[in-house]
Amino acid sequence: MKKILALGSLFLLLQVFVLGMNEGSGSQGNRSDTIITVNTEGNQNQGEDQQLRDQVREELGNQQDEQNGTRSRNTTELRQRIQERKQEMKEELELMSGKKQKVYKNQNLVRETVHNLLEMRYLLDQKGGIGQNISEIAREFNNSVQSTIIAEEKIQTRSRFMRILVGGDDKSADELQGEVTRNNERIQRLKQLKEQIQNDDELRQVLQEQIQQMEQEQSRLQELSQNEKKNKGLFGWLFKK
Repeated sequence: MKKILALGSLFLLLQVFVLGMNEGSGSQGNRSDTIITVNTEGNQNQGEDQQLRDQVREELGNQQDEQNGTRSRNTTELRQRIQERKQEMKEELELMSGKKQKVYKNQNLVRETVHNLLEMRYLLDQKGGIGQNISEIAREFNNSVQSTIIAEEKIQTRSRFMRILVGGDDKSADELQGEVTRNNERIQRLKQLKEQIQNDDELRQVLQEQIQQMEQEQSRLQELSQNEKKNKGLFGWLFKK
């Protein structure tokens, strides 16, 4: 009986929401758009996800190609390139707006780390023969950040109405948690490789800084995921386990 009453209330709330949106737009054509938004939010179709993923991949660029023809010959040059890339990414953010800018700003630590790890490859080959291993991990991080940006953007753009009604986006939260788990495993691999750096404490320190940046971002993503799943909404108990 309680479920029937709750479903009835939910139906009425949806009707009120749709009517309110239609009155605000003054357009009959917007009615179907609104219904689509209500029905599909939190469950984007695969075509839209792929479009978002392609967009993110293009915006991030191919980090490995950027490194072709460039080499930091020592840690001084390496740190200089790291600072230059940080400034470039800051300027990129200034061209964005709204919640998209917030998402990219949040995840810049990973994007910076991918760039920095690739930049370190030549020196790491000279000091321990681990450059290729580091590059492989960097590419894995790059693939991961494409996924986490998409998941976080869905969370950040989830409408207030949906949050009140059914709570957070559990699907996107689970995607974030999955990437955090995999990234923590990659971080452990980085720590093991760091111990193979020979006779260069400064280079080892630069790699340690990249590891710390990645750990910091994984902690943030995990907290975001947990908080999103805690938001149950008024009727979330009907749809969530």
